[in-house]
Amino acid sequence: MIFSSANAQNKSMKLITPPYLHKGDTIAMVAPAGILKNRKDVIDEAKKLAESWGLKVVYGKHLFNQNDHFAGTDEQRCQDFQDALDNPNIKAIWSARGGYGSVRVLDQLDFTKFKQHPKWIIGYSDITAFHNHVNNLGVETLHAMMGTSMQDKPEDIVETIATFKKAMFGDKLKYNLKSSKYNRKGEIEGELVGGNIAILASMLGSSSQISTDGKILFIEEIGEYKYSIDRMLQSIKRAGYFTKLKGVIVGNMSKIKKNTTPWGSSIEELILDVLPKDIPVLFDFPAGHEPDNRALIMGRKISLIVGKETSTVSFE
Repeated sequence: MIFSSANAQNKSMKLITPPYLHKGDTIAMVAPAGILKNRKDVIDEAKKLAESWGLKVVYGKHLFNQNDHFAGTDEQRCQDFQDALDNPNIKAIWSARGGYGSVRVLDQLDFTKFKQHPKWIIGYSDITAFHNHVNNLGVETLHAMMGTSMQDKPEDIVETIATFKKAMFGDKLKYNLKSSKYNRKGEIEGELVGGNIAILASMLGSSSQISTDGKILFIEEIGEYKYSIDRMLQSIKRAGYFTKLKGVIVGNMSKIKKNTTPWGSSIEELILDVLPKDIPVLFDFPAGHEPDNRALIMGRKISLIVGKETSTVSFE
């Protein structure tokens, strides 16, 4: 199993919490991955939302550029992200959307100034690449709504917005959930890591591969066949992700494709078959590719109580 030196050090270190936001702070909206075709109105709504909280929002210079699949060339997307990393007046970097493309700019970025003055990096899905990479740098990140989340109906994203605001401004996060029949009960504490399964698997063997030793893994996925999800989970299992894992939180498993040959079990049973039998597992956490996408602080220590009727996720 390949770990970078940063990864090895991160097994026991307490991660740095970037400064929480205050009214008057400026955040940058950037697009490190997929194209924002016909999305300007939605992104403008996200800008208005942040402004209603007293924040200032600036757009990356190339935010609405188009380069085939991507929001501009690799160089343009990298420049926008680098500018936001280096600008001391920018207190958070908010991803406009995911899709695919973050990994193409990750190794071009210089995190020197970011490490000196950490700031929140925000997003989910393809932004898992940043969550993993920055976790290895020893800094917390925010798995939360992106600009394009504002395309959903307001009544469907009440908790998405509320928890995002709480996390950014430093209010405590605590989630009380109805337990799934598939849950494996238990009570543990540990650092939360993870994200989108496909991106987790794609980080294997690189400097962005995370350590899960003594930690709690969050996973979510969208638009995959069950056999593909199993293959990716088997891959990260073989890489040692489950060897010293304390527990698992399973978010949304959205839009699972139907194969011509039936898999033969539920997605929950598929996941349980891959995981160790003796660790707590919480299903149906509302985070991922659904309108109800609640904020998670990646790299933060949490308390996880998986019970028969109700379960609780509490952040330090």
